[in-house]
Amino acid sequence: MIAAAAAMAGLTACGDGGSGSDKFVVGIKVDQPGLGQKQPDGSFKGFDVDVARYVAKELGYADDKIEFKEAISANRESFIQQGQVNAVIATYSITDDRKKKVSFAGPYLVTGQDILTRADDTTISSVEDLKTKKVCGAQGSSSPARLVEKFGDEWKSQFLTEQQGYGACLPLLENKQVDAISTDATILAGFAAQSPGKFRLVGQPFSEEKYGIGLKLEDKETREKVNAAVEKMFQDGSWKKAVDANFGEFGKFFTTPPAVDRY
Repeated sequence: MIAAAAAMAGLTACGDGGSGSDKFVVGIKVDQPGLGQKQPDGSFKGFDVDVARYVAKELGYADDKIEFKEAISANRESFIQQGQVNAVIATYSITDDRKKKVSFAGPYLVTGQDILTRADDTTISSVEDLKTKKVCGAQGSSSPARLVEKFGDEWKSQFLTEQQGYGACLPLLENKQVDAISTDATILAGFAAQSPGKFRLVGQPFSEEKYGIGLKLEDKETREKVNAAVEKMFQDGSWKKAVDANFGEFGKFFTTPPAVDRY
C-alpha cells in the first residue's frame, strides 16, 4: 500500500493539467475497434484500454480513478508535455524522433504493416502480390505511402484507393471493389474481428512498429514503474487474455509479448 501511495503521489502532479487531480488520465484512440473505441454507453473498449487499466491498477488507481481522454496522432506529444494526461496509450509507435520529446515505457506490443483480404481470396500471400491488386488505405496514413514508395506513382494512380479511415475500406473489400487493405496488423485485426469469418489477415508484416506508453520525458521513476507493470501483465496471463478478447480469431498473430526496452 505504501508503494502504491507513493506511486500515486508521484503521478498525480502531472495529471489533469497539473491541478493535483487524484485521477490517472490516459490519452487513447476512440475510433479504432480492438484497440481503443468509445462505446455507445460512453465506456471504452480495446487492447490499449485494457493495458491502461492494468497499468493504472498496478500504480494504485481504482477503476473509478481512471479517466480516458481522446488523443489523436497529432496531439499525443503535446498532451504529455503539457500535463493534460499522465500517459498516452494509443497505438503510439516508439521512434527516435519522438524519444526526444517524450519517454516511453514498453513496448507492450510489436506489430507491422500487413495485409487484409477476403477470407476466400488466396491470391495474396505477401506484399509483392499487391503489385497488381487494388488496395485501400487511409488518407494521411504512412501505410499507403510505404506502398507507393515500393511500387511507384503509376501503381498509385492505377491501384490505390484512399478513404478517410480504415473503417471505410472494409465495405469496399467485402464488396470486391478492392482486393486488400494494408496498414498495421493490429488495426486490421481490430476491424476484421467485428466480422468473424469474412476476412483473412495475411500475417506477413513488412515493417515494424513498437507500441509504447508515452510519458513525460524526464520521469524515469514513473517509466520504471510502468515497465514493471507491463512485464507483470506479460507474466500473469493478462496480456494474452487481452489479446484474445480484442483481436478474436486474429489473436494468433500476437502470441509473444515483446521485451521491455529499458533505455
